[in-house]
Amino acid sequence: MSTQTSRGFLARIWFGFWRLIDGTRRAVFNLLFLGLLIVLLVALFKDGESVSLRNNTTLVLQPAGMVVEEYSMMPFERALNEATGNPQLETRLRDLIRAVELAADDSKISQLLLDVRQLTGIGMASSDELLQAIATFRNSGKKVFGLGGFMDQSQYALASSADELWLEHDGFVWLDGFASYRNYYKDGLDKLKVDINLFRVGEFKSASEPYIRNDMSVADKQARQFLLNDLWQQYLANLARQRGIPISVLDETVNNYSAAVQAAGGDMSQLAVELGLVDRVLSRPEIRSELARSGSSDDKGGFRHIDFHNYLQRRVQPGLHSDKIAVVVIQGEIVSGDAPPSMAGSDTISRRLRAAVNDDAVKAVVLRVNSPGGDAFASEVIRQEMTAIVAAGKPVVVSMGDVAASGGYWIAMGADEIISNSATITGSIGIFGLFPTIQDSLASIGIYTDGVGTAPQAGSLRIDRELSEPIKAQIQTLVEQGYRDFLSLVSEHRNMSVPETDAVAQGRVWTGAQALQRNLVDAQGGLAAATEAAARRAELSDYDVIWIEDELDVWQRWLLGASARSLVAIGVDARLLSGMKLPLLPDSLQQRILQQLRPFLQQQRLPQVLAHCLCLAP
Repeated sequence: MSTQTSRGFLARIWFGFWRLIDGTRRAVFNLLFLGLLIVLLVALFKDGESVSLRNNTTLVLQPAGMVVEEYSMMPFERALNEATGNPQLETRLRDLIRAVELAADDSKISQLLLDVRQLTGIGMASSDELLQAIATFRNSGKKVFGLGGFMDQSQYALASSADELWLEHDGFVWLDGFASYRNYYKDGLDKLKVDINLFRVGEFKSASEPYIRNDMSVADKQARQFLLNDLWQQYLANLARQRGIPISVLDETVNNYSAAVQAAGGDMSQLAVELGLVDRVLSRPEIRSELARSGSSDDKGGFRHIDFHNYLQRRVQPGLHSDKIAVVVIQGEIVSGDAPPSMAGSDTISRRLRAAVNDDAVKAVVLRVNSPGGDAFASEVIRQEMTAIVAAGKPVVVSMGDVAASGGYWIAMGADEIISNSATITGSIGIFGLFPTIQDSLASIGIYTDGVGTAPQAGSLRIDRELSEPIKAQIQTLVEQGYRDFLSLVSEHRNMSVPETDAVAQGRVWTGAQALQRNLVDAQGGLAAATEAAARRAELSDYDVIWIEDELDVWQRWLLGASARSLVAIGVDARLLSGMKLPLLPDSLQQRILQQLRPFLQQQRLPQVLAHCLCLAP
């Protein structure tokens, strides 16, 4: 046999073997796809499992991740998290409150377990609203148990509302007070030869200070200290009321906490008991036994319970009244156009507001604001949509959440009434703009920019060219005009003179309690108080509250409802599908800087005029 014939024979064997492998691969994947399709269709059209509820059941309130006004993740991300068993990153405040409110009047719910071990963050205003619902539950004669592990200040503020607060073995309560520290980049930016062009109005408008200073200005230190002192006193007052410990004792405990830990030999769980911060230190089996003893045991030696998600699904009821009060949420940074759930896009919010004004059943609107501001133009677009609702004869009430500052406060000027929590961060009435250029950075490595234009200002707004003095003057004029507009709006809607408004403006941030004293808000309260105010203005006694959000299409609803169950049902590891999802990056200095710079980089061709607080910047 010739060499050529031998090679042809081996090639035929190899290609035949390859076709066999390829055909087998296709058949296997086709079968898998067919099986997946069948299970998905079954899950899609199958009714959700009914949740039975028996007497003496414990409602488990276990917020996971951050407590938010609305989800910031896309539906597919949430479905993947559920499918893979990943921890939930967010819990909606409204779901927590609604579950507690329903359980207070439910004869089958005998007690509440408030488990804060998976909670990563909740604002003081949000915490206060949830605490009010828990207080109503307790007033119904039912007991509340709190459970924590390694409790930070936000977890502890929530858990301390319990009748009896338990700590897991080797857990602790970490109290260290409130602080506001930031990174400052001036020398670093100088070394990189970045030219920071800053335009601002307001002595206390400090959002841009890190780019032009190496330390906090005296004015900013004074303003922030004033703000933090008020928030801290509110925090201590809440703990004193809930734990029965005098404020002076709590303050002394925090101020001498390190010494107390050392004196206790590092046994922080026992120290928490001795200081009266918690009631008992229990193991998990002991916790289950205690809950079974006070409530009712189940068939597996545990306690009969239901988590609040399943409980809400069971208690969902259709609207009973023809009149509605619509709630529209503004959460996150305010930007122009449409935006994902983590931001407040002017077009997105405007569309929801128009839906409210065009719905004859909606008699009033509550705008729930939880935003540090952002684009001034986008804020004005939303405010105008609100004034259109008022002009149509429907009352609008603003409910301020954890933060409603700068652009978030600008928007509120379109409402009939503004209600904030005492711990809301608000105000920051000021305007600024920032436009960095890197012509010197490029020159240091031998790169230069040159060219021609048809007018003196042509090509001026390039980051690789130095801003000319006329352009700087033009931008500064825009910023000053924006501040005058802001002052004028506040003066008109708050019935204050421009000098009076300027005295409480200048970019200064206030707590809700301080804002009330300065006539920047009308009353103190949460979303419930705002809803009642809207009903009163609309002369409603019987009404339903609805939330106006972008409708999920059939595909998105399927992703949320069916995909997670289906993937798990056939044993598919959905993590294989999550390659499109970037992993969480480490909390590095670079990431913090990029996050703080994001508001300035939304539009890369034009400098932005911002009504932004940056008071929540890391």
